[in-house]
Amino acid sequence: MLAVIYQQVHIHSVAHVLPTRVVTSLELEQRLAPCYERLGFHAGRIELMSGIAQRRHYPAGTRPSAIATEAAEKALAGFDRSKIGALIFASVCRDFMEPATATVVHKALGLPQTCQPFDLSNACLGFGNAMLMAANMLELGQAEAVLVVAGEDGGPLLEATIKRLNEDPAVTRKSSKLSFASLTIGSGGAAMLLTRQPAGTPGHRLLGGQWLADTSANHLCQGGLQQGVPGAQAGPLMETDSEVLMQEGVKLAQRVWARTRTELGWTNGDVDRLFTHQVGVAHRKLLFERLELDGSRDYPTVETLGNIGSVSLPLGLSRAVQENAVAPGQKLALLGIGSGLVCLNLGVQW
Repeated sequence: MLAVIYQQVHIHSVAHVLPTRVVTSLELEQRLAPCYERLGFHAGRIELMSGIAQRRHYPAGTRPSAIATEAAEKALAGFDRSKIGALIFASVCRDFMEPATATVVHKALGLPQTCQPFDLSNACLGFGNAMLMAANMLELGQAEAVLVVAGEDGGPLLEATIKRLNEDPAVTRKSSKLSFASLTIGSGGAAMLLTRQPAGTPGHRLLGGQWLADTSANHLCQGGLQQGVPGAQAGPLMETDSEVLMQEGVKLAQRVWARTRTELGWTNGDVDRLFTHQVGVAHRKLLFERLELDGSRDYPTVETLGNIGSVSLPLGLSRAVQENAVAPGQKLALLGIGSGLVCLNLGVQW
């Protein structure tokens, strides 16, 4: 097992943004009335199955770069931008395939030409992977500061899913389950500024972590632009075997958490706060049971914000910091899982 321990990587700041429009699960089910009537579903099943009462979405046409830029402005308040050596855009959502969405954010923030912008995408685990990449650059002395950003807009996926469920006569009770996860998706943005500081400097240290991949499960959640009926408006669609994905993801998480504890020299009792990728209430409960972690130390967001892709985990940390729910010296466990399957855990000494 390779050692991934950092001595000089600090979290300077973390920030998040959310859209103002609230979309309740009941509202979605009212819009899904044609599908529900055809398949014999009853209102209330979305919240019952996921624990998600509402999520938020941006106005149509909002670009992921704009969301990420807004979060970044908050994270960069008062910081000398000339010191930033890299900007990593880590969302599932992007403005376009080419060029990198990071270049749009780079221009909007007025970052220097010496700051290299690039996209890093790995489903819902992208932000965690970008933190790891940033930490490596900082520890090696390749940069003084690295900015990680993400802007997720789940609105187009939600709209395309509702349209398909209502209008596609081939959808059955069984096949409709593959679209359920798409109805839990929310929107938001997050940004984290990581800096290189001499070893022993007080602050919020990113200690290190561990990861594993089980790519035999990459078929359990797949999405992209729909091939649709000729002339129909294209939009993203995703099919997810939610139950199997949850079980396999938690199995992988157990192995990664065991490696992470060894790496950091932690026990479960050492963990003061937990921050996870927020998928649903049942997933979170199963995760903590299998990892034997105290769920009361979690900082849940999924019930009111839904699954915000790569933004979910850093947003939870940002809200906790904003609400003084973490204290200096506390040990924080960041537990990330992305479809594929890939799992990454990071430890932070706040």
